[in-house]
Amino acid sequence: MASLTHLPSEVIDTLEAVLNRGAKAVVPTPVEVQVGTGLRHGDVAAIWTAAKQLGLPAILGPACPQRDIALGLIIARLAHPASKLATLAWFGDTTLGVDLGLDQLTTDETYRAMDWLVDRQVKIERALTRRHLTNRETNPDRLVLIDLTSTWMEGTGCPLTNFGYSRDGKKGKPQIEFALVTNPDGVPVAVKAFEGNTGDPTACTTLIDTITTGLEVKRAVVVGDRGMLTSTRIEDLAKAKKPIDWVSALTRPQFRRLAADTGPLQMSLFDTHNLAEITDPAFPGERLIACHNPPMGEHRARKRQRLIDATIKDLDKITAGIKNKRLRAEKQIGLAVGKVIGAHQAARFFNIEIGASKLVYQLNEDAIEADRKLDGIYVIRTSLTSQQMDTPNVVLTYKRLSHVEQDFAMIKGSDIQVRPIWHHRADRVEAHLLICMLACYLSHHLRQTWAALTYTDTQPDPEPDPVKARHRSKAADIKAATHTTELDTTALSFRGLLEHLAGLQRVTVSVTLPTGPATYDRITQPTDTQTKAFELLAAPIPTSLGPSHMLPGKTRRH
Repeated sequence: MASLTHLPSEVIDTLEAVLNRGAKAVVPTPVEVQVGTGLRHGDVAAIWTAAKQLGLPAILGPACPQRDIALGLIIARLAHPASKLATLAWFGDTTLGVDLGLDQLTTDETYRAMDWLVDRQVKIERALTRRHLTNRETNPDRLVLIDLTSTWMEGTGCPLTNFGYSRDGKKGKPQIEFALVTNPDGVPVAVKAFEGNTGDPTACTTLIDTITTGLEVKRAVVVGDRGMLTSTRIEDLAKAKKPIDWVSALTRPQFRRLAADTGPLQMSLFDTHNLAEITDPAFPGERLIACHNPPMGEHRARKRQRLIDATIKDLDKITAGIKNKRLRAEKQIGLAVGKVIGAHQAARFFNIEIGASKLVYQLNEDAIEADRKLDGIYVIRTSLTSQQMDTPNVVLTYKRLSHVEQDFAMIKGSDIQVRPIWHHRADRVEAHLLICMLACYLSHHLRQTWAALTYTDTQPDPEPDPVKARHRSKAADIKAATHTTELDTTALSFRGLLEHLAGLQRVTVSVTLPTGPATYDRITQPTDTQTKAFELLAAPIPTSLGPSHMLPGKTRRH
């Protein structure tokens, strides 16, 4: 029983008609429906959800418009990497831009937000350090990974810009260098910009100061390659008495001396094992761990032969130029030969004689044989005692540097596209690098969370042998061959998954009723892959994205 007197008369008439004559007797009132233009939603909503779970807004700083802009730039860098001007136009086509109020953002507001972000860089990096470096639960061995790379610039106005060794092989372009500091799993916690002609050893000194002073790490084990942690840098650490242990490797000339006839590094060490611990007076107080990896040796042999073949081909061109009398002077011939030898780094494999209108060369078979004996061998050096870390774990620790290389691949590749850089002020370049590093931080979390939807190996084989390379599991090979995941969805790359999520849109539906117009937002029907992506994030598909200071939910660490 209920009173109907409060209902409108047309509703009472409709109800009476249904009760007296049935629903078929009721003629429906015409309704006009209009569907508005859709906004890109799925990818930005997923990244926004991950940022919320990781507590990234709170790490960036207190709630303010600048924080919303900075968060939007970080999410955009992962969802749709582009220049700042292109990103501002892109915001208007996404729910990220509309809901966070970024669709009318000006360039001046963007740059002010970048300035605000870089002013907070030390606080941001210290917060990430406390979570991923000094937390004994997530990093019990206190490992800190460092590495350096380069990227080219557009223009020469930035004081960081200089010409140097390009790791990208980009010729004729000025560049900058930048380094990453990560935890053992490659999760980035800090980024540092350097001038474009900065060498690895110089950058290493600055990075160690950053770790101990800037990031306030009281004690750490720094892991760097042979170019970063050189003998000179190691001696400097000892003199400074910093609370730093280290893991690095010997350069090829260094362990070539160990492999001399009377040296401690002999092939007989690897008769039964592929690693051996040795000592040498030239490296007092250090543990030297020699490793032998035959597949790596085969790769080294092929590379050496390619370099020799390429050098011979170019030297023959110089010889032909001498015969054609295009090259005559000894200095002219020497410059041409030096250019070839420098390009292929194969000088030790040749005996070369240069004179006026003369070039004679032959292979140095003794040098080639000596180099061949060392194929597949590398020597790791560390200050850690055997009580602090056993031999196999030292090897595995050094191999963790591959995680930093993967970070560089993400930042410089299709994930984030840090290059080319157009900014002309050093602080703006630093802000740009910080945005890219934080986007890489989000990418780490999402790649791990969505591993079951991508080609990522979710069942890697164990590593009983620390020297041998890890191979993909049979399950990963089946996934790659069938392009089908264990969740019965089509396997995608990480970038492909983000692009697929971008197809999930939010549309505005307008309905005209007799009582007046009504407007509401609706999400388009998600695919199975899009649904599972949010299920793996343990979150529903949100209809709207609020300002970052309104983000609900608890922080979830990875």
